[in-house]
This record gives sequence, C-alpha cells and structure tokens, in this order.
Amino acid sequence: MTQNEQQVAGLVLAAGGGRRLGGRPKALLEHRGRPLVEYAVGVLRAAGCARVHVVLGARAADVRERARLDGCVLVENPEWEAGMGSSLRAGLGSLAGTGARAALVSLVDQPGVGVAAVRRVLAGFADESSLVSAAYDGVRGHPVLFGAAHWDGIAASATGDRGARAYLKAHADAVGLVECGDVAEPYDIDTEADLVHLE
Repeated sequence: MTQNEQQVAGLVLAAGGGRRLGGRPKALLEHRGRPLVEYAVGVLRAAGCARVHVVLGARAADVRERARLDGCVLVENPEWEAGMGSSLRAGLGSLAGTGARAALVSLVDQPGVGVAAVRRVLAGFADESSLVSAAYDGVRGHPVLFGAAHWDGIAASATGDRGARAYLKAHADAVGLVECGDVAEPYDIDTEADLVHLE
C-alpha cells in the first residue's frame, strides 16, 4: 500500500433522491448489473483508496440492503434533501479522527469517471494542505481531493447543492488541476435521457 492509499480516504456522495428521475435514488440505479453506489465504491478501491466512506440519504435502508458495501463506513445524512452540501459536510465529519489526511470525493452519478481519473487525482496528494481536482478540457470537475487542512473551511461554506464550489473558487490559486478528459467522461445521471449511459 502506497503512502497515498493509506492517508487518503475515498468519499462517495450517494444521498440524492433523483428528483428529476421520478424519485429514483441514484445510488440504486443499475449499472453493469449492480447498484450504482456499489460501482462507485469499486472504482475508488481499484484506484487505491483503502478506506471508503459512503454518504447515504434517500432510501438509505434499501441501499444498505441491495448494495454490497462491505468494509465501507456508511454515513447517513438526515438532511439529504437540503442538497449536496449537507452530504459533503456529513462525509467530511465522518472522517474526523480517523487519521485520514485527505478525502478524495466522488459523485455516485458519474459512472464515466473511472479508475484512471481517480488515480491521477490521488497521485496529486502531497500533504494535508493539498487541493487537487480533475479537469476536463481545463474545466474543474470531479473527483476532487481535499487535504484535511481544508475540511473545516469547506464544511462551513457547503450549502444547498453547491458542495465545495464556493470554497474552491475562493482558493482557486491553490487548486492543482489534473487533466482527465482523455480517460474519463464527466456526465451526470440527472434525467431520464441520461440513463442511456448506464449499462
């Protein structure tokens, strides 16, 4: 296990209720024969994250029952309907005191972002002050790596569906962009039309 794999925890944000998908939670959408959340965890593990925390919200009990998430820390976000910001706060909060020096955050609804992109972002970890983001044709996207020194600031600014956007914008000079457009497609599964991306 490399230094990065020991010190960087994976964090999957999987609490959304799929409002524009007729109320189908994204974590439970099928991809390659398994729930999407299980696929997302597998990507982080294959890329080198030995510790993975998963933030659940909508139909959390069903997700626990149907997805194989053995070995993951499952974090329930009772405020998931308030948006992604609340899930990011819950996830970062669950990492406090674990010894993790950074969190690599991925979104459950981006199956086009695979192992290669996660490995590139993970490789950018240096220490607790690290801020690293995947970029697609120069535009910041996911996954994103947050060194532990930034967790409090991110949690304080994460509101609604904005997640860490405001924090990253305010610290743009410190964010290392890692181009991933050649190895990943950062589409979101948001609407019925997007379901064509699932296999």
